[in-house]
Amino acid sequence: MIWSLFKIILFVVLIGAATVGAAYLLETDGGIRIDVGATEFNLGALQAVIALIVLVFALWVLLKLVGLIVATVRFLNGDETAISRHFDRNRERKGYAALAEGMMALASGEERTAMTNAARAERYLRRPELTNLITAQAAEMAGDRKKATEVYKRLLTDERTKFVGVRGLMKQKLEEGDTETAMKLAEKAFALKPQHAETGDVLLALQATQNDWHGARETLGTKVRHGALPKDVGKRRDAVLALQEAKGVFEEGNSIRAREAAIEANQKSPDLIPAAILAARAYLEQENPRYAARVLSKAWKASPHPDLAAAYAEIKPDESSAERIKRFRTLTKAHPDHPETKMLLAELHVAAQEWDKAKAALGDLATEHPTQRVLTLEAAIERGQGAPDSDIRALLAKAVVAPRGPQWVCDKCNHIHGDWTPICGNCGAFDTLAWREPEASDVRMPGGAGMDALLVGAPDIAPEPETVVSAEEDPAEPIPEVAEASDDVIEGEASDADEEEPAKTTG
Repeated sequence: MIWSLFKIILFVVLIGAATVGAAYLLETDGGIRIDVGATEFNLGALQAVIALIVLVFALWVLLKLVGLIVATVRFLNGDETAISRHFDRNRERKGYAALAEGMMALASGEERTAMTNAARAERYLRRPELTNLITAQAAEMAGDRKKATEVYKRLLTDERTKFVGVRGLMKQKLEEGDTETAMKLAEKAFALKPQHAETGDVLLALQATQNDWHGARETLGTKVRHGALPKDVGKRRDAVLALQEAKGVFEEGNSIRAREAAIEANQKSPDLIPAAILAARAYLEQENPRYAARVLSKAWKASPHPDLAAAYAEIKPDESSAERIKRFRTLTKAHPDHPETKMLLAELHVAAQEWDKAKAALGDLATEHPTQRVLTLEAAIERGQGAPDSDIRALLAKAVVAPRGPQWVCDKCNHIHGDWTPICGNCGAFDTLAWREPEASDVRMPGGAGMDALLVGAPDIAPEPETVVSAEEDPAEPIPEVAEASDDVIEGEASDADEEEPAKTTG
């Protein structure tokens, strides 16, 4: 609207300026005299300007005629498209100008302007492989899904733009939630251009969500062969897919094939914890505990994990506590300073009721790296050593607000998972779960610091036997109320308080 008004005003100004200029030239004295042989031409000021304009126009016509003559000569010499190119040159210039304006409008978010320029460019250029791309993207940005679908289908008719059309339709089906159709389109797009990384990732994710692990492994192999994925990354992800395939075979009841798949997954990626556990159990079914222990030990050296220790305990479930401590030295000698190793040793000694050794094994983790598991172990050790119940309750109260320690965390969205899965349940990313400490913001409880101080409080001090302290005068009275609200953490505090009250009154 403003641009149209500006053009009207500019046109009026130019007409006014031309009128003023013509009037000025008519009133101007003098002129131009041109002598050509014996002929003399006298031109006034206005006539001279008109003659100059006519001369420029005549020169332009002459150049066009020269160009037409040159094109005709080339046509006579065998160039069949010389004359057509001569007449189409102006159309191409206008067409490419409209195409450029359409691309600029698309980049700046002006969808309607982009579609208009694309249509104008198509009239001049007759290049649908270029103009349809702009039209489809502009239609999507404008929310005109029907128009975008129509244009994408037109792109399917040209081999040069077939991949773009299939990919566009695939993205539309994904947005609509039609994963079955999207998967078929992704397979077709991947077959057309297997080196396209994004299409391969989409197909891989769709196959994983459909539990088509065999098809996903074939897709992954194709990506690696065409250089769309590094070989080391491909090997790791193939191990993940082989692990999921093995789990599926286990569920089908084919134990022999399942064991082979589990062992294959572990061989492809020995540091993949779930694969190591599944392979160890497969070896145990084959009555080969030595290989099971070797697999778990190798995985522990790569990354200590409590599930590995649990699987290692399954190798000999009926052994005594002393025998278990001795056998677990294969694991604990690797990474002796790792927190997981210290907690494992502490748990083994707690099971054997060796409280002093458990305390020494746990070390100073309770102060340097307090987590829920560490503080719970510390409380168990303190109880075993005969510590007062108030100290044990204080440790358990701290455990309520302490960090949970390492968890399965998605490296892409930082979502925390209870168990390892190949696909993040939050963002849908593939093979992004890592065993690590979550960020503080992911596990922080609102008011955690204040709750910690409220639950722990001050140490219980027994009153004098002859002194009776009422509930109204006792400043520490809120503690039993907190204990009642947290029975699962501070067990038995309210009952202890009820038993102490008669002793006070009878003194």
